[in-house]
Amino acid sequence: MVKHFEFDSIVVGGGGAGLRTSMQLAAAGERVAVISKVFPTRSHTVAAQGGIAAALANVSDDKWLWHMYDTIKGSDYLGDQDAIEHMCKNAAAAIYELEHMGMPFDRNTDGRIYQRPFGGMTKNFGESSISRTCAVADRTGHAMLHTLYQKNIELKTKFFIEWIGLDLIRDEDGDVLGLIALELQTGDLGIFHAKNTIFATGGAGRIFQASTNAFINTGDGLGMAARANISLEDMEFWQFHPTGILGAGVLVTEGVRGEGGYLINSNRERFMERYAPSAKDLASRDVVSRAITQEVIDGRGVGPNKDGVYLTLSHLGEELINEKLPGIREISIKFANVDPVKDPVPVVPTVHYMMGGIPTTLNGQVRDGVSQKEVNGFYAVGECACVSVHGANRLGSNSLLDLIVFGKAAGQHILDSSKNKKLKKLPKDVTKKTIDRLKKIDSKSSLENPREVGEELRATMQKHCGVFRFPQLLDEGLVKVNELKRRIRNLSIQDNSKVFNTARTEALELQNLIEVALATIASAKNREESRGAHSRADFPKRDDKSWLQHSLYNPKDGSLAYRPVKMKPLSVKSFPLKERVY
Repeated sequence: MVKHFEFDSIVVGGGGAGLRTSMQLAAAGERVAVISKVFPTRSHTVAAQGGIAAALANVSDDKWLWHMYDTIKGSDYLGDQDAIEHMCKNAAAAIYELEHMGMPFDRNTDGRIYQRPFGGMTKNFGESSISRTCAVADRTGHAMLHTLYQKNIELKTKFFIEWIGLDLIRDEDGDVLGLIALELQTGDLGIFHAKNTIFATGGAGRIFQASTNAFINTGDGLGMAARANISLEDMEFWQFHPTGILGAGVLVTEGVRGEGGYLINSNRERFMERYAPSAKDLASRDVVSRAITQEVIDGRGVGPNKDGVYLTLSHLGEELINEKLPGIREISIKFANVDPVKDPVPVVPTVHYMMGGIPTTLNGQVRDGVSQKEVNGFYAVGECACVSVHGANRLGSNSLLDLIVFGKAAGQHILDSSKNKKLKKLPKDVTKKTIDRLKKIDSKSSLENPREVGEELRATMQKHCGVFRFPQLLDEGLVKVNELKRRIRNLSIQDNSKVFNTARTEALELQNLIEVALATIASAKNREESRGAHSRADFPKRDDKSWLQHSLYNPKDGSLAYRPVKMKPLSVKSFPLKERVY
């Protein structure tokens, strides 16, 4: 059965970015629907623990220009300076807007919003660290999701929960007219026909074996975009969060180090002083992750396999831990069998965030990667999008800010540009390719098992495209991932039931993951420099002369093109290139 729905706008993804966009549209009277694979308050935004950055100056003097400088430096100068200015300049207003919606920020004794230090956040263009990250204990993303969801309920946003997007609908002009989705509860297909389609589908960290990402983070938006021949940008840049729990991968927020926690090796030595003498444990995430990995390589690791380090916070005291980091104490006890009030927590760098994604303008409108032309009716926001504010490395607590600022911008652009827009007619046989894809999965004609192929893909990416990247491993990895793509074309399942068929869902998600994995390893193999999270053993230096440009992976033929980084901000002087040290 194929159901048919019509809306002014369809938002795919029920996390922070999607809910902020839908809220903007619904408040203006748009007929808007949100399609979500899970209940919205279980979206992955809930995993953002530490906070959201903004120059509020609630602890000491702060300026959005300093925040902009830190973000550009943190991006290793690959972030577009116009986008970064837009985000940092609008950060304070975004925080106050959330506050007025009822988001329960922690407070200072004078009643102002509490702010904690985070990695790479500085005062006066790097002179000293500053407290810029607004927090709700260590559950900031959770609080944001509930705040935005409640606002959407108030505005009568329509929700389609436990639906998974399958394919974009594009007409002969290349315009996007909606998408085809699958209802997990019934197995029925739905055609969602709309004037505007907004992807807020999150990241794709499940291409790696060790990840802080939830099992739902399978790059669905990127897979749909790739199958519609839309290029993906900067896919070589993946952030390894320094502190995932050893053996479990569960995230331990940077807020722990912001509150005064620090890393030690097997010799009980605070080793970050060697790698980042000024910032130490609050250097940017790529710097800290490489430092931990180097300590392990040099034989100073901890744990059964000596492959992690310790994060210690017992010196902070039980009262502060219970007040500011209650979730981290609970997570440490459950997943590491350690009470951080008494003992250090074993941690290891773990894949956390995707800096690249679907190319967009400042207004969230998708750009065709090669031609740089805007795709009519198609927007992307949040982690699935690449605007690019994070460049080669994202600063902690800028992700939630990205969701809110650009989610609002996309919604407002739709309202401003779509007043007289009419719903275009759907192409003939609009569901044929999707139905054929589903039939092949259900055919039982092959022995390619989604679970086995998925595990092989994750192991391949972990080994061949990790914290440090080696030329031979990248070459071998690209060959292996291409072979896995051929195998994924022949996936099939033995269970053909319709209701909550998790095997079918896993096969469909794997078809998205392979597109992301190919874009990632091909882009990494081609970028012959080290920048931000991309660290090449054979090209250890940043090369601004040859590589100050964004990669654009063409999924149609696997080719790569490049566009220059935007060094010109909107209203201030450009920040010149400098060596990036902490």
